[in-house]
Amino acid sequence: MQAEVRAFVIEQLTDMNYDVEDIDDDTTLGPSGVDLESLALADLAVRVEDRYGLKFADDESEKLALMTVGEFTTMVAERVAGATSDNS
Repeated sequence: MQAEVRAFVIEQLTDMNYDVEDIDDDTTLGPSGVDLESLALADLAVRVEDRYGLKFADDESEKLALMTVGEFTTMVAERVAGATSDNS
């Protein structure tokens, strides 16, 4: 699941016109890495929410900017797995 989420995130960043060539799991989403600004982070979060049926809390946006791509994809994959097991 994590590989699928990572591929989706990279695809969305490409769609948002970000250069993804040098992105790896240790690249942060915020200023020191991908350099997503708050609106772009919100856009990415909404795309992930729509795709995976998740909801990020309003206060999570600052945390997302500090996360690496790997941390973000792991968190999303874990939430998806948790939501799937909750619905079983």
